[in-house]
Amino acid sequence: MSKIPILINNFCKRNISVTATREGKRNFRKFVIPNKRGSVLHKKKQMTEDREFEIDKRGVRDIGYNLNGRLVIVPEMIPEIIVPNLKDFDLKPYVSYKAADVIQSEFTPSQLFDAVYSKKIVTDFKQGKLDEEGNPIEPSEEESLKPEEAIIRAKQTGSDIF
Repeated sequence: MSKIPILINNFCKRNISVTATREGKRNFRKFVIPNKRGSVLHKKKQMTEDREFEIDKRGVRDIGYNLNGRLVIVPEMIPEIIVPNLKDFDLKPYVSYKAADVIQSEFTPSQLFDAVYSKKIVTDFKQGKLDEEGNPIEPSEEESLKPEEAIIRAKQTGSDIF
């Protein structure tokens, strides 16, 4: 048996190494490294405050904030998905790409006042149900609230849904 095929097999093989070169100390700043990728040294540095890259959250929003190293959960930041009952609904859940864009201006405080209070104020004025200081004689439930109660109601979860 000839030794030539044995020598050819030894010289023609390719070697592939999957170990991290120099333990990840090369300059890879231009490459995005998600949280699960990278060397052990990179992961340890990402856990400290002087991290090189922002932590990739993959589109997941925070449900709170960090205060003295502890997570404070804010109920208003937790997504609440409200799905209506479409049992006997005839339309299909599809919107054509050819549909016209709806452009709506920002809802200002004066528009909010006009939408909630102005109608009652005008009717009270026309019917003479205001005292000499301009306060209603027969206040509605919202008008009779004290400032502290109004603030508590405004901060409740779901108070922005009418």
